[in-house]
Amino acid sequence: MTMEQLSAAYCQAAEAIAARIRELNDAIKASDDLEETDKLRRRIAELRPLQREARELADLTAHYYERDYCRNGKYTL
Repeated sequence: MTMEQLSAAYCQAAEAIAARIRELNDAIKASDDLEETDKLRRRIAELRPLQREARELADLTAHYYERDYCRNGKYTL
């Protein structure tokens, strides 16, 4: 697998997570049960860091071989 392919995979994962977050937000709007909405909000809160990391890794792998690219310090040694 090349870095370009890996970048595309991370991008797809971020998009899938974003779609799931939209679904959960729609479920919150449709729900009248406070306990259920709390569970949905917690799930969204758990998914947001995964989405952010997938976007960051998609960007990192897309520019991995560029010398002048300013990398996120979180993903460097």
